[in-house]
Amino acid sequence: MIATRVAAEPPVVADPMVPPRRHLPPLFLLGASGAVAVVLLAPLLFLLIEASGSGVGTIAHLIWRPLTATLLWNTVRLTVVVTALCAVIGTLTAWLVECTDLPGRRIWAVLLVIPFAIPDFVVSFGWASISTWVQGFQGAVLVMTLAVYPLVYLPVAASLRGADPGLEDAARSLGLGRVRTFLRVTVGQARGAILGGCVLVALVILAEYGAFEILGYQTFTTEIFTEFQVSFNVPTACALSLVLVVLGGLILGGEPVARGKGRAVRTGAQAQRAIRRHRLGRATLPVHAALAILVALALGVPFGASVYWMFAGGAFLTGVSLLDAGWHTALYSGVAAALATLLALPVALLAVRHSGRGGRLLERSTYLVLAMPGLVIALAISYFAERYAAGFGYQSATLLIAAYAILFFPLALVGVRASVAHAPVALEEAARSLGRRPDEVFLRVTLPLIGPGLAAAFCLVFLACATELTATLVLVPTGVQTLATQFWAYQQNLSYGQAAPFALVIIAIAAVPSYVLARYFDRLPSRAGTAS
Repeated sequence: MIATRVAAEPPVVADPMVPPRRHLPPLFLLGASGAVAVVLLAPLLFLLIEASGSGVGTIAHLIWRPLTATLLWNTVRLTVVVTALCAVIGTLTAWLVECTDLPGRRIWAVLLVIPFAIPDFVVSFGWASISTWVQGFQGAVLVMTLAVYPLVYLPVAASLRGADPGLEDAARSLGLGRVRTFLRVTVGQARGAILGGCVLVALVILAEYGAFEILGYQTFTTEIFTEFQVSFNVPTACALSLVLVVLGGLILGGEPVARGKGRAVRTGAQAQRAIRRHRLGRATLPVHAALAILVALALGVPFGASVYWMFAGGAFLTGVSLLDAGWHTALYSGVAAALATLLALPVALLAVRHSGRGGRLLERSTYLVLAMPGLVIALAISYFAERYAAGFGYQSATLLIAAYAILFFPLALVGVRASVAHAPVALEEAARSLGRRPDEVFLRVTLPLIGPGLAAAFCLVFLACATELTATLVLVPTGVQTLATQFWAYQQNLSYGQAAPFALVIIAIAAVPSYVLARYFDRLPSRAGTAS
């Protein structure tokens, strides 16, 4: 009887998208990921070494000063307000583009992403140079919201594009109105993407320096830069940096709790109906006007202000060639982007293909870098180079490229991880069953499958490196200028006409990878899911 029942049971077919269980990950992936995590945590080690050298009592006294409370209040309230605004704007714009019959939605999809290409300090320059109102808290809220809302828009748009419309139909059939269906079902399905985008927004705000310096808004990053570079007060700067790292750790630790254990699923296995777009009707014109205002504020003002100052200020480039600065910016950013993407590959493979507590811990630890200011990363690299490498690479491009790769490694990991997660494991298993060696399987099967994700990760890191300011100010090689450092020098001297051309070239360079990213996120669900 037992044999009969066993023979009658249908065979279990493995899901080709789900990696097979493995008890232990390959030693190479584990070792490579561990080495990457150690390198990324080196800046935190630098802070702990400096803090221990100053004494626990001294560091505690510096942390519990009234100034720290002021910085904490300024940083936390700005982070909360901007994150909330970005969540609302990013979610609504993603829903309008992906779930409605909005005319010209493809054009809007690109225009809504391009503001992410403009550095925060360029956005603040554009606004502050034309209006005295854009200062302090209100100016920081306006500038940062316009600069980073695409961090929520991109993942939410991808999530809504792959969502199952059957859940909305079921909710409507149970008597829920349009608003309640949107809030409870549509937003519910995109909750993970919204929270992930909000985490990135919050971490970017914690680490921002240039925009707040221009707007005269005091946060931890501006005070840390002052203590390090102006007052040369290393213990105070390290104490404030440790508080900033703790805030970043709380944000990263709170995101899984806020996400919860529930998840939305499709109503049918391996089946997804085509999304029935909601009709805007009479709201079409107001929606177009609202989107036009958003794009004008986020993209038009900084671009228009730069063009205005270039002509009104009579821009005459002196001291450094615009072409030379652009070349060095592209060179350093390209090498750093390739390095960060390469380093992210073993971590992504370990986290996705061999998921376990150790892999998740290694992956989550790498995101702590986003909570550290670029200045801390730069000083940590200089410290270890001088102390343990006999000054190797000091005042050279090597340290700057290393700082870029460490600083923006999490951005590379996001793109690489998403690509690895959507690559069918069954194809790799089939190649192994045919006698292919592991290296051949990776080069001939895995790499072509994850190639688009690697390109997207490269573009994302390149974009961030080309617009990075703080670490570049510290580590730029002697006699060399980048677009960001030269723009900053002119802007600090109130030479707006001289700064404007550099701002425009930064925008032009960053617009191309932004367009590639928009197209990648637009196609990602169709690669992962089934045809509609």
